Amino acid sequence: MPANSSHTLPSLDGLNKAFESKARLGIMSVLMVNESADFATLKQLLSLTDGNLASHTRALEELGYIQCEKRFIGRKPNTSFSVTQAGSQAFKAHLKALELFVAHASS
Repeated sequence: MPANSSHTLPSLDGLNKAFESKARLGIMSVLMVNESADFATLKQLLSLTDGNLASHTRALEELGYIQCEKRFIGRKPNTSFSVTQAGSQAFKAHLKALELFVAHASS
């Protein structure tokens, strides 16, 4: 689109700041297409450190977008995460706002 175009893009206000981070976007993407995923799986899929993954999952959990389940499998601790209904709705709204912006930017 030319710089002097009078075409107005939609506002980016519909984007959710909670999903601006590449790590959080990845966490939510994995959890949206899987019923749940454990800490080790997310860490491997997203190439995150333990601390980085822990801080991002904690932030998403505090927002009510994911839930955490801690249990033991045999004698080994296992932490798994799943998306809440609020998280699913928020993420879908974020993607819809992004798609709308991209669709108008490319036209």
